[in-house]
Amino acid sequence: MEDRGIVGEFALIDWIRRREGKRSASSWTQLGIGDDCAILRVGATSDLLVTTDMLMDGRHFLLEQDGPEAAGYKAMGVNLSDIAAMAGIPRAAVVAVALPRGAAVRVAQGLHAGMSALAERFGVDLVGGDTNAWDGPLVIAVTLLGQATARGAVRRAGARPGDAILVTGPLGGSLAAGRHLRPVPRVDEALALHEAAPIHAMIDLSDGLSSDLGHILDESGGVGAVLDAEAIPIHADATDLSGRDGVSALLHALNDGEDFELCLAVAPDDADRLLAAPPAATRLYRVGAIAATPGMWLRSPDGRLSPIAPRGFDHFRTEG
Repeated sequence: MEDRGIVGEFALIDWIRRREGKRSASSWTQLGIGDDCAILRVGATSDLLVTTDMLMDGRHFLLEQDGPEAAGYKAMGVNLSDIAAMAGIPRAAVVAVALPRGAAVRVAQGLHAGMSALAERFGVDLVGGDTNAWDGPLVIAVTLLGQATARGAVRRAGARPGDAILVTGPLGGSLAAGRHLRPVPRVDEALALHEAAPIHAMIDLSDGLSSDLGHILDESGGVGAVLDAEAIPIHADATDLSGRDGVSALLHALNDGEDFELCLAVAPDDADRLLAAPPAATRLYRVGAIAATPGMWLRSPDGRLSPIAPRGFDHFRTEG
């Protein structure tokens, strides 16, 4: 395989996307690679949403320290967050696991307990999968199926110059605090927002605001964004971490990832209305606006603009 010039996870995904796009433009596939879920047209009334995430011991959790229930909970939660990012309704899941041979049954039972907690909460049926045991670490892959509402799925593409950028909660410090193990998928919030106002674009914040907002900008035709430094909600975990590592809490909020909040672009008037009366008690913060010029900038309180380089999570990054 020719890999010259491919640097990083997202460059590889784009390489695959360009090649698969030539074969997947059909009446069946409404949206392929490049969003939180694929969209498949399987009936006349609504579209099927499909997403999958693979989690590995030592990378996304520490089995010996965190336990299998936490791993199962997170594995289901991150997929539910992808369905939320499309304002969809989660329906069913299939799960594939590579279990550590010496404790396969115990680990599998713990995983099931963790996944079931979220599955029951959000009405997800576990309908199948595959189990294997080996001498390596635990690997778990959940594929989640969802249903688009009558208003249709919300995509990353669609942000327009002048749109307000909103997020649904404070950001940063999730990994250091262990909060990443107990994600709270914003499924109900996404559905309520989608019902209350037209959402032009949306994504869940798994890799970090600087990276994930960048995906919205790219998919929306190369628009830009200006974020207001004072408006970005900073989680207490980010403030605590800043006191230990010396990195500013704001940078943690921009880059840490694994917050699993939603970032959305809506018309300014709709943003005003949503902020004045958030549906379903959804927390909302206006953090900036979509710009016509490509790029991402941080506006300081004195009005100065500084470029923001995406520094969120990348599986292929090797530096510590």
